[in-house]
Amino acid sequence: MNKPKILRPEESQPAHALWFDRKKYVTVNFLVQKPKDVQVDIQTDKLILCCKNDTDDVFYNELHFYDQIQKFDSRERVYDRTINVLLRKMKPDFAWPRLQKDPAKPSWISVDFDNWRDWEHEEDEGKEEYDKYVDMIQEMAKSNKGEIPDMGDLSDSD
Repeated sequence: MNKPKILRPEESQPAHALWFDRKKYVTVNFLVQKPKDVQVDIQTDKLILCCKNDTDDVFYNELHFYDQIQKFDSRERVYDRTINVLLRKMKPDFAWPRLQKDPAKPSWISVDFDNWRDWEHEEDEGKEEYDKYVDMIQEMAKSNKGEIPDMGDLSDSD
């Protein structure tokens, strides 16, 4: 059940890719207007994408991953303006400092800052907020002569 190998077309350009890192996944969005003839080959160490856009420009990307991924638990989805690729990391909870193995960053790869989160410190930040919240409740309880305030009148609308 081997897929035919995707060969680099003579006349092609790389599609611009935005990527972001999560605990278990790396997400890559290839920006292509109305993609068609989409071929995606996901391997444990690399991805090859080949497609055309609405004006028949040919895009070809070959991406050697920073670290290994689980190819059978990774998938792609084609949308109107993007090809979204979800890559399940072989090592969850391991942050990727970059998308590619090669430290030289190609011009067609950018970090998706809208979706980027520094998740390595997520638990700590959440705990800090929680501790502040607990301290605040305790302060309110002291100032209310030991009674915990009724917060039933608080709503999300303010």
